[in-house]
Amino acid sequence: MRADEKISVLYIDDESNNLLSFQASFRRKYKIYIANSAAEGMGVLNDHLIHVIIADQRMPHSTGIEFFNIIRKAHPDPVRMLLTGYTDAEAIIDAINKGEIYRYIKKPWDEFELENAIQNAYEIFVTRDKLSKKIDELQKINDELNRFVYSTSHDLRSPLASVMGILNLAKMEQSVEDPNGYLGMIETCVNKMDTFIQKIIEYYKSIRVEEENTKIDFNVLLDESIKLVKMQKPGIEYILNIDQQAEFINDAFRVSVIVDNLISNAVKYQKPTEKNPKIEITVRTTKEKASIKIEDNGIGILDQHLNSIFKMFFRSNHSVNGLGIGLYIVKEALTRIGGDITVNSTYGGGTAFNLEIPNHTSN
Repeated sequence: MRADEKISVLYIDDESNNLLSFQASFRRKYKIYIANSAAEGMGVLNDHLIHVIIADQRMPHSTGIEFFNIIRKAHPDPVRMLLTGYTDAEAIIDAINKGEIYRYIKKPWDEFELENAIQNAYEIFVTRDKLSKKIDELQKINDELNRFVYSTSHDLRSPLASVMGILNLAKMEQSVEDPNGYLGMIETCVNKMDTFIQKIIEYYKSIRVEEENTKIDFNVLLDESIKLVKMQKPGIEYILNIDQQAEFINDAFRVSVIVDNLISNAVKYQKPTEKNPKIEITVRTTKEKASIKIEDNGIGILDQHLNSIFKMFFRSNHSVNGLGIGLYIVKEALTRIGGDITVNSTYGGGTAFNLEIPNHTSN
């Protein structure tokens, strides 16, 4: 609002003397609108920008509180104050608690008190308006950033696929002499970059896709997840203990993202010297939740790292070719579906992740 622009106040009262008195007292300080009924007040709100609304509690066709309750959705921005000449403490307190009014003023009003109340109400209006604009601005920036990340990630995958195609063609035709193994090093780097881009796309989808609750069969979900990672290290034994007697409903996409990342992590952090590498997955569903445990006999996590493993780009072991984003995606996806995760680990002895995911069958 410009510095020279007046605060606009709408005063609603069925007594014409009160309207004239209010207008005479404050017309020099504020831009005053008056109405002698709730219906007339609604008309003013539809036609003018109002900062502060003051309504008398006792009016013929509706009370001030009832009027404020009606306009809250259509006109949420003006700050609402109630003028009352009688004591109805319970109704007033209830209205304040529900956010229908900012405060109440007793009749007959004290001009100095009412002026202070209007000034304070206007300050609240301005603060809310600035906050709302800032939220809209941040939301716009966030949306643009997400679209940029997603678009860039997809655009990067295309040239990477071309590089991989050329490398594979060179290996098949044996047309390039590579005594120092440079082609293999390039292939490793390209694969790592492609995996990283896929993780970014996965994260983007996890935070942007709307939640959609559907039935989940953990036998099918885990079978698909294990098939995805078996090619990484085919020698790992997978032990499944699935007790799904109760129907389970939640966001299948995000549950799949969570499970895929945790199993991939368990595969990635196996010990190279382990003769019997294994990953044990236990699932039990009830009407309230699914309890999932994913346990491996891999290299484990140092105690001092346990509080940091869900941070973006944190890697507990730099000897493993990880990206430090998988567990961050897990935590974000769990937060969105109302789940929880804990971890127990012994360095050199393996790691167990315990999940609890709510069951939405009753929703």
